[in-house]
Amino acid sequence: MNPNPIVLSIPIFFILIGVELLVERFRHQKLYRLNDAITNISCGIGEQVTGVFMKLFVVAIYQFCYENYAFFQIPTNWLTGIILFVAVDFFYYWFHRYSHEINLFWGGHVVHHQSEEYNLSVALRQGWLQKVFSFAFYLPLAFIGFDTLLFVTVSSFVTLYQFWIHTKAIHKLGWLEYILNTPSHHRVHHGVNPKYIDKNHGGTFIIWDRMFGTFQEEEEEPIYGITKPLNSWNPVWANLQHFVDMLTLLKQVPNWKDKLKVLFMPPGWRPDYLGGRMAVSEVDRTLYKKYDTPVPHKLNYYVFFQYLFTVAGAAVFLFKAEQMPMAMKAISAILIVAAIVNCGALFELRKWVYVAEFARISCTVAFIWIVTNNYPAVLVVAIGLFLVSSIWLIKLRNLFFQPSMVQNRELA
Repeated sequence: MNPNPIVLSIPIFFILIGVELLVERFRHQKLYRLNDAITNISCGIGEQVTGVFMKLFVVAIYQFCYENYAFFQIPTNWLTGIILFVAVDFFYYWFHRYSHEINLFWGGHVVHHQSEEYNLSVALRQGWLQKVFSFAFYLPLAFIGFDTLLFVTVSSFVTLYQFWIHTKAIHKLGWLEYILNTPSHHRVHHGVNPKYIDKNHGGTFIIWDRMFGTFQEEEEEPIYGITKPLNSWNPVWANLQHFVDMLTLLKQVPNWKDKLKVLFMPPGWRPDYLGGRMAVSEVDRTLYKKYDTPVPHKLNYYVFFQYLFTVAGAAVFLFKAEQMPMAMKAISAILIVAAIVNCGALFELRKWVYVAEFARISCTVAFIWIVTNNYPAVLVVAIGLFLVSSIWLIKLRNLFFQPSMVQNRELA
C-alpha cells in the first residue's frame, strides 16, 4: 500500500466534496459545474499519476543532499515534526509567492488557478510540472538535517491542510483569521480582481503574508480564474498552454537579455517594443461570462459513468504503483491520462474523440485482460464495461457527426 498521506486521503476528499454538494443543494447555491469539476479532478489525477515517476527524482535529490551535506542529524520525534511543519510552510510561502512572480514558475502553478469556480474540487487541480520548480525551495531543510521520510510526510500534511480552504461554504472564522490561512483568505488568492492578484500565498499560516507584505483581506466577492482564461476542458492543454504562450513570446524577442526576462520577470511582462507589460484591468461583473460548453444530459451521463471507473482505476494505480513493474506502471499511466483527456474532449464535442474513445476502451480492456488473467471476476467487469460503453457510444454518434452539433461546437 502507498503510505503517502495524500493518496490515503482520497476517499476523504470525495466524501467532503459530497458534503459540499449537499450544502449547495440546501443553500440553493451554484457551486459546481460537472465539466469544470471533472476537469479539476482530472488535473489532480494527472498530477498524482505523473508524480509517481517524478517523485523518485525529487525525493532522490533531497535524500542525496541529506546524506552527504547535512550540517546536523536532527532526531525524528513529535517536537521536530512540529518545527519541520512550520519550516515547510515557511518555504512553501516563498515557493508559492515566486510561482506567481516568476513567469517560468507560473507555468507550473497556473493550472491550480484556471478554474472559474471555487469549490473543493479546485483543491485537487494541480500542475503536473509544479514539482520541477518547487523541490529546490525545500533543499535547505535537507542541509539543516531533517530526515527525508519525515520531510515527505510533513510536506504531505501541509498540502492536506490546504484542501478544506477551497470552499465558499465557510465564511470568516474569527480570531483564527489572524494566524491561519482560511477559506476567506484563500478565496482572495484565487481572485482575478486587480487588488487580489498575487496576495495571500501562505499554505497553513497567513502570518507569512502579514509579515512580508502580501496580505489582502477579503472584501467584495472575488471573480475566480486567470487573466487569460484557459477555455478548455483538456487537462494536458491546461498544463501546456502557458509554456506554449511563453515559447511564442520568446520567438518574438530578438536578444538574450529580453529572452531571460520573459522567463524570469513576472507573468505578463513584455519588452517595450512589444507593448510593455500587460495591464490587469477590473472585471466587469455584468459582462463577465464563464467558459462553458453545454452538451445534452445523455452525454454528461456517459462521461460521469466513464469517470467513475477512471477514478477507481487511478486509485488502484496509486495504491499499487510501488509494486508494479515499470512497463505496467507506464502503460497504466498512459491509459489513465488518455481517459481524462477523452473526458474533456467529450465535453467539447471534439469529433476525433469519438474514435479515440473506442480505441481507449479497447486498449483498457485488453490491458486488464493481460494483467488480470488470474482474476476472472475483474475480467468479466472489464468486458461488461466495454460492451456497455460501446453500445452507449453508438447511440451518441449523432452528437459528434450531426451538422448542427458540429456547427455549435465550432462556434464555441
